[in-house]
Amino acid sequence: MKTFYTSDLHIGHAWAAETRGYPSTESQDADLARRWDRAVGPKDQVWVLGDISIGGKKNELAALNWLSARNGTKHLITGNHDGCHPMRSRAAKWQAEYLLHAFDSVQQTAVHKIAGSRVWLSHFPFRHDPEGDHTEENRFEEWRVPDIGQWLLHGHTHSDARVRGRQLHVGVDAHHFTPVPQTWVAQMVSAAYDAP
Repeated sequence: MKTFYTSDLHIGHAWAAETRGYPSTESQDADLARRWDRAVGPKDQVWVLGDISIGGKKNELAALNWLSARNGTKHLITGNHDGCHPMRSRAAKWQAEYLLHAFDSVQQTAVHKIAGSRVWLSHFPFRHDPEGDHTEENRFEEWRVPDIGQWLLHGHTHSDARVRGRQLHVGVDAHHFTPVPQTWVAQMVSAAYDAP
């Protein structure tokens, strides 16, 4: 069994498809499915760090159906476009839907031990990160974890930058639209400790 991380799938999201160079949302979604299923086996685990779609009932249900057809056991770290994020007034209702259709767990943050280090999982980069958003301002500061010296896996930025200090971006925009194996995370953490 292998573990993977990914973020910002934005299934059915026209802005994301256009920004990524796809001619349509259908072609984006089909390519993401091919890449996921090629990398992830049926017994693997995938941690999705938020934003499965653009949000809204129709889009979220379509994205949940897309995810239910993908290989692996899925866990969600909620993002700002996910109806089950605690910032949403109907989060409890949506959490039940997410658990019913696609995910084995749904939570706001998590911690994994990788290469001997505690690594936080969050949709957002660190609080007050000057490059922590894809807009001119850092939104959702109240939902971001503080930088207290830990490693952090995140999405949200839609950047192609993979590593910024102890922040590792696992969003599809930085990893050829493919889930990131935990071995890559372990290499980044180990390399930082091995550096002179």
